[in-house]
Amino acid sequence: MKARNNQKHTRLGVELVRKLSEDGKRIFTIRDAREAASLCGIRDSYVVESLHHLSNTGWIVRLKKGLYIISSSFPGMTPIHEFEIAMALVHPAAISHWSAMHFHGMTEQMPQRVYITTTKAVVLSRPTKGVKKNRRDPSQEIHGILYKFIRIKPERFFGTKSYWVGEAKVTITDPERTLIDGLVAPKYFGDWAEVYSAFESQFSRLNLDKMIDYSIRLDTAVVKRLGWILEKLGVENSILQRLETVPIRGYRVLDSSGPRKGPCNRKWMIQENLLGKAIR
Repeated sequence: MKARNNQKHTRLGVELVRKLSEDGKRIFTIRDAREAASLCGIRDSYVVESLHHLSNTGWIVRLKKGLYIISSSFPGMTPIHEFEIAMALVHPAAISHWSAMHFHGMTEQMPQRVYITTTKAVVLSRPTKGVKKNRRDPSQEIHGILYKFIRIKPERFFGTKSYWVGEAKVTITDPERTLIDGLVAPKYFGDWAEVYSAFESQFSRLNLDKMIDYSIRLDTAVVKRLGWILEKLGVENSILQRLETVPIRGYRVLDSSGPRKGPCNRKWMIQENLLGKAIR
């Protein structure tokens, strides 16, 4: 009798998921499932248990409480891009840091995780094995991909744009904000050298006025790091002066993830803590 009930719930679940897929609800909530069930003539009392059995078969995956994704193993389903999944996990959100840098073609290095910037605290459905717990920047593994959430203050959430990725429109930091984030936290880009290399390769395509405005909206340490890099890249003095005249008290390290060691650049009030890294 129990096996027969399981088959019944799975059969009803297949009808339910097929309806959700037809309606473009590849990522769906329990409320979406209930609405689809009513249109299919499926009793509301079957919905939750059907979802449970579908999850056990691997045809849907639970992302977090009340949120599911239709698996690519479901007949007729194509894989859902990890950026689309990221957008469903938290709101507001933007694909950022190394993920955004790779998306914009600024690096050939493929990040091993998806970086997501958000202003909200992220509550994970379950801890990720082998990943050190970090309440401020938590991580979650889904389908073998690690999603890294970086929480910032609401006033620092800017410089984003919508882009089509596969079948979905996704919010991603624009090229200028992406590189500015590299000056804030290079550890989320691999390392500082990777950030500097991206500045070099993308220099002719960057909107410098926008970058300067972004840096000033963030903090003076970012302003001075940006000035240091732009001077290395040969930017004209009239642009550099906008950054140089921003007041700052005390030296800031160039690489925020590195130790406080190295020579001090008085013009930019920057301690060049590159520890032997070659910068032309």
